[in-house]
Amino acid sequence: MEKKFGLIGLTVSHSFSKNYFDEKFFRDGLRDYHYDLYELKKIDDLNQLIADNPEMCGLNVTIPYKESVIPLLDNIDENAKGIGAVNVIKVKDNKLSGYNTDSIAFKETLTRWFIETTNASAIVLGTGGSSKAVQQALKDLGITFKLVSRNKDKADFTYEELKNSDAISECNLVINTTPLGMSPKTDGYPPIKYDQLTSKHFVYDLIYNPARTQFLQKAEMRGASIKNGLEMLHIQAEKAWAIWNS
Repeated sequence: MEKKFGLIGLTVSHSFSKNYFDEKFFRDGLRDYHYDLYELKKIDDLNQLIADNPEMCGLNVTIPYKESVIPLLDNIDENAKGIGAVNVIKVKDNKLSGYNTDSIAFKETLTRWFIETTNASAIVLGTGGSSKAVQQALKDLGITFKLVSRNKDKADFTYEELKNSDAISECNLVINTTPLGMSPKTDGYPPIKYDQLTSKHFVYDLIYNPARTQFLQKAEMRGASIKNGLEMLHIQAEKAWAIWNS
């Protein structure tokens, strides 16, 4: 019996998710399983997508719908509710249930790479759905953090205020949760003072396409340890697969 899965977002052509699941289905002999990319101009189009695809069993959710999808769900996992963002939807009996696998995936990848969690402090760039998952992981690990946003009401600093502070110098972990620098607009990067970065800093970009964003390249030039989001993608994808098959 055919089963469909996919990724919804405003722009999804950059995603490696389809390749990941296509290879997984081929490797596991799941010939009737299909994974596709669905660009939705607005999140309300999700209802029509589900109606048009009765074989749909599960969806991943990417920017900018991880928060706005919540009102369209029939159920939301307690963990995802606490985070305030959903990146996995299970479709069963015409009911949509929301989950968050981003937070645990980020937490797992961070603890393998960033070993200085004691007395650590972080700067988190962005305040959207991905940022909320990161914030929960940092709280779980006891890592203090400050938020940066274009909108002063949502964060501790605006980007302009951050430039005029020593916050980056005083932290040892900087995390980009924004889409700045993501394919196809690879020339973009967060407007921070990169000269405040040193070899003591760990710089994590949730973007994985391209593998080395301008953000990571600028950090590496300052001697910082760098990491992209590919490992996080793989872990959250496997956790999503477990949810869809539970």
